[in-house]
Amino acid sequence: MLANRYVRTVILSRVLLHLGIWIRNYAVLLYVTDVTNNDSRYVSLISVAEFAPIFLFALIGGTFADRWRPKRTMVWSDLLSALSVFAVLLALLNGSWMALLVGSFVSASLSQFAQPSAMKLYKRHVPGEQLQGVMAMSQTLVAIFTVLGPVVGTFIFIRFGIYAALVLTAILFFGSSLILSTLPRDAEEPKTAEGGSFIKELTAGIRYIGNNASLRTLCMTFAVVGLASGLTQPLQLYIVIENLGRDKPFLQWLVMTNGAAMLAGGIAVMGIAKKVKPQLLFMAGLLVTAVCTVGIGASTMIGLTIVLLMISGLVYPCIHGGVQTLIVRNTEGAFIGRVSGAIMPVFMGMMVIGMFLSGYLKDTWSLLAVYAISGGLIVAGTLLLIPLITGNRSRAERTSS
Repeated sequence: MLANRYVRTVILSRVLLHLGIWIRNYAVLLYVTDVTNNDSRYVSLISVAEFAPIFLFALIGGTFADRWRPKRTMVWSDLLSALSVFAVLLALLNGSWMALLVGSFVSASLSQFAQPSAMKLYKRHVPGEQLQGVMAMSQTLVAIFTVLGPVVGTFIFIRFGIYAALVLTAILFFGSSLILSTLPRDAEEPKTAEGGSFIKELTAGIRYIGNNASLRTLCMTFAVVGLASGLTQPLQLYIVIENLGRDKPFLQWLVMTNGAAMLAGGIAVMGIAKKVKPQLLFMAGLLVTAVCTVGIGASTMIGLTIVLLMISGLVYPCIHGGVQTLIVRNTEGAFIGRVSGAIMPVFMGMMVIGMFLSGYLKDTWSLLAVYAISGGLIVAGTLLLIPLITGNRSRAERTSS
């Protein structure tokens, strides 16, 4: 797969991009908790700043990705992200720490134009039989930086401070943009039947999903699983403090454990990608994740929590690789940006809602109750996938007969 120039270049650029994101995210998290004395409201705001743009701009970014040339879109997205970090640095030098949240929001917003463009390049230049392997490789890259990112981000912040972390982030973003600029020039984008109207192309993408049973099923599943993920996302720090009785820096070791397992799982998925149907990978990953989520919320033992995080990390690439492959396989090339840009906001929109509710639910009931609700929602999302599996089986039987 790495023999493919497009895969190799995009993966290399994402190495720099992911490293920059992790350095920025951990530096911002640690700096804000220091400034606010661990105020949970501001910890939640960090998560909202990083994830809300996916809900707000993914469909818009996906629509523009279908209209624009993918290489150019990715280059400019990373370049503008680098410039936004420098702007935040200037604001921080003038004493405005809230600019860190604004900078995270802007950078995450720009990513909504780049991500569907990368999928568009894969759709055009990666053979169909290699797609699931490429998706697994992308997830393996995420896992690598889930392991390295917290350590590097924490080290740079503690050793050099927030300013050095932001400068390094900007340099890495700029480097990603420079690497992408080496790709061959984009082909001219074909004119669409909607006459070039942005609104018509956007609504056409929504209608396309509505008319595709497989994509509708994925949307419903993503809505439920997104809500479940949002409920637990801001509470990881409290698992460390309340359940395990450790200080907040211990969170990085739990994240690293989960990331190391994701790395191993990603490698395994790359090996079985051609042998297992993506919908079965997706469903199995969700079921195991549901059990682990409830277990993590209930566990007060460090060893058990680590084991559960390892198991959930091992199966996470099944979820990511399965759903990305299903999206690409069930979508025409002309709609790939809009489809990925519409389905992800469903997930992230519900995730942001879950983030807003999580603190209230924790205070009203308990940490365990929130994690139990999250696990139950993931099971419900898994059940929604049954029509997708039975429908594909029926079509296969009709074809064979």
